[in-house]
Amino acid sequence: MILARIWCQVHDFYREFFELPARRARALEQRRQDDFFRLLILSEQLGIPNPAAFYCLELTPFLLEDFHAWHRRMGMEHSPVPGLRCC
Repeated sequence: MILARIWCQVHDFYREFFELPARRARALEQRRQDDFFRLLILSEQLGIPNPAAFYCLELTPFLLEDFHAWHRRMGMEHSPVPGLRCC
């Protein structure tokens, strides 16, 4: 009983030890992909020509929830979209 509990603790420790770097890398890559997707969706509003802007317009309301965090993470102090004030 005690040996099984100790084995489970050792197993959990090594599992976290080896999976943590991979989990961080996956989270970073997911954030990069999300940022790129957000840039594609909001590109027309940022002044970048986008041939698929008509289709991207439908997705804009879903991205506005975390727009402030995105533009701060991209290094922009204030909202780059003229009609959108979030700061």
